[in-house]
Amino acid sequence: MSTTALAPPAVRAQHGLARQLRLYAATFARNQSAMLGLLIVLGFLLVALFAPWLAPYPEDASGSVKLAQKLRPPSSAHWFGTDEMGNDVLSRVLLGARTSLQIGLTITCIAAFIGVPLGVIAGYFGGRVQECIMRVTDIFLSVPGLVLAIAIVGALGPGIRNAMLALSLVWWPGYVRLVQAKTLSLRSEVYVDAARMMGAGPWRIVFVHILPNCVSPIVIKASMDMGMAILSAASLGFLGLGAQPPAPEWGAMISVGRNYLPQWWWYSVFPGLAIYLTVLGFNLIGDGLRDVLDPKQRS
Repeated sequence: MSTTALAPPAVRAQHGLARQLRLYAATFARNQSAMLGLLIVLGFLLVALFAPWLAPYPEDASGSVKLAQKLRPPSSAHWFGTDEMGNDVLSRVLLGARTSLQIGLTITCIAAFIGVPLGVIAGYFGGRVQECIMRVTDIFLSVPGLVLAIAIVGALGPGIRNAMLALSLVWWPGYVRLVQAKTLSLRSEVYVDAARMMGAGPWRIVFVHILPNCVSPIVIKASMDMGMAILSAASLGFLGLGAQPPAPEWGAMISVGRNYLPQWWWYSVFPGLAIYLTVLGFNLIGDGLRDVLDPKQRS
């Protein structure tokens, strides 16, 4: 008999958890696209954390004016060229990563904070509670998210905070639908019936026994939503409803830079590449996590 079998239950549980984590890591590592996404996202996080030290001209993010250097092409002094005010585009792109990270985290966390509890309550209790929650969710889903966000920002006024608030208010219905469907499949499981027979109350069953088993799809959706939230915020910035100049936000930079296409192409191309790579990285990680955490996807 192995030493693991003779160990106390707590030790055996730790060994089982470690073995499961190794399986997850090996499955994720075999997915080359997921590893590429992980490298992109890690690079994005490092740039966002250390942007003030990586940017060659950090003062250019605060709206400095250097008209003698305006619209210069990429060179050794300015790798990504300069904009119409003479600011270094590389510095603004690097510092814009911090703004994009804040946008993605804020929108995803607020949407999950609203949608996950509503979804698990609707799926477990059913009846009129479910009807009320799901009908409100359907109302929000009946309007395209970006259109509704534009309407909310138009009412509140342009700005990065209002843009994040608007996108958060249109993002939560997806979590409600996802968690409600998962809860419907879990509430008839044996362990839920056992908890109910042992006298556990409905709220304890919901938040202790059902919600932890909804973590996998929530993590997968949140990882993909990070990239889409950044893209949606950039769309609002492109329309002039998001971050306002001189804030270094990628969508706003593209909006201004389009006026200088095609001659001064670098002004829009490099912020656009930053958005493309960031969204691609989060989507690849989401696909990799789905392969790891969803048993139906694992071979």
